[in-house]
Amino acid sequence: MKLFRFILPAVFLAAGVLINMQPGFAKPEFTKKEKTGCLTCHVQAKKKDLNDVGKCYGEKKDLKACKK
Repeated sequence: MKLFRFILPAVFLAAGVLINMQPGFAKPEFTKKEKTGCLTCHVQAKKKDLNDVGKCYGEKKDLKACKK
């Protein structure tokens, strides 16, 4: 019974963290600079197609100016 006191909350915590994670496939230099994942600028993960934010970022190199 004591085992369930520790394992059950740990399982729920791990499941919550895994569910809320966002995939990060963007280039490392952009993710470090902007602290965001690839879906901010790309239509789909692991694809080269850019959305409007991605096209704006390509021109201005400033994510804050493109999210407005």
